[in-house]
Amino acid sequence: MILLSKIKYMTVTLRSDGDVSIIQMDDGKVNVFSPDMIKNFSEILDQVPTDKGSVLIAGREGMFSAGFDLKVMMSSPENAADMVKSGFNLLLKIFTFPRPIVAACSGHAIALGAFLLCSCDHRIGIKGDFKIGANELRNNMIIPTPILELAKFKLTKPHKQRALLNAEMYSIEDAIAPGYLDEVTEHEKLMELALAKAKDLATLAHPQYQQTKKLDQEDVAAKISAGIDTLGAIN
Repeated sequence: MILLSKIKYMTVTLRSDGDVSIIQMDDGKVNVFSPDMIKNFSEILDQVPTDKGSVLIAGREGMFSAGFDLKVMMSSPENAADMVKSGFNLLLKIFTFPRPIVAACSGHAIALGAFLLCSCDHRIGIKGDFKIGANELRNNMIIPTPILELAKFKLTKPHKQRALLNAEMYSIEDAIAPGYLDEVTEHEKLMELALAKAKDLATLAHPQYQQTKKLDQEDVAAKISAGIDTLGAIN
């Protein structure tokens, strides 16, 4: 595999393999979406071509993402609100990205980590003792409108109650039915399979892919954007 054009931040790196831009999250711990992670991720995504190729998002071994940084969330309502708003804007940016995005889910995907999966176009997980799900209602937090709209678009109807209001955590193998994942593979095959899928999706026509994706998403994207605009302080 030939890796080119490497750009590195403290928590996120960008490298390329042909027409596939590979974004790797690794904060050395559980890949929380701190203000720095969100900023770095957004800046790296700005470096990715929007008129060709595809994107592959990967986590660190055993952990895709554990969601928002709870230390920042608890520091003050203002800090929490700023982080949440920027995090939701990042998910919207990923969700509406003009080229296909593949997620290589390398372990747990909790709260915002699960909704990051919902923002991607094709999601591959690994077999193992990992969990995917939205645990907000078990941690005295609401799931606000922007995330509800995204989840309603991506999660399957029979599982919406269980996944959102019941805060059910799914095993990797069970996460396909609710719509968090599209397929599951062995640990050692994850990146090979994800890269192959990304290379295949990179061949989709431009601007026809972008135009069709926009038509499919425009109503929910508008609702997500409006919901972000009306967010208040997080209590």
